[in-house]
Amino acid sequence: MMRAWILPVLLVLFGSAVAAGQFLKGSPGTAAALLPVFVLLAGVNSPLVFPRSIGALEAQRRSAVDGRPVVYWRPGCTYCLRLRMRLGRSAHRLHWVNIWRDPDGAAVVRAANDDNETVPTVVVAGRPHTNPDPAWVREQLCPSA
Repeated sequence: MMRAWILPVLLVLFGSAVAAGQFLKGSPGTAAALLPVFVLLAGVNSPLVFPRSIGALEAQRRSAVDGRPVVYWRPGCTYCLRLRMRLGRSAHRLHWVNIWRDPDGAAVVRAANDDNETVPTVVVAGRPHTNPDPAWVREQLCPSA
């Protein structure tokens, strides 16, 4: 759990230091502009943006039952963030596995990507897809007509 918060906390601390430095230099406007930027970056990279992660084995079990895709991701990944943002409200319908918190999930991703932990890796009907287009992932949620 703590590992997921390291980057956001560092961004807030660094942003606070930079803003304080600007304020002490006599640039309160710059400080006031910089701090919200770093806080926003911290928020975007925090676990709060993504739906609650579950373990890989549980995600695979649920996917077998309901047919929904499994998304393997990690905090700080810009491509994962892009996928999450582009999916919008549909994101909660997927099964999300944080590979930094789940060694089984990391093993699935390595097996699908030539021993690399390339995310997002989306598994649909047992087939992995590395960094797929968000529109395609959304289509996988719609039942076939």
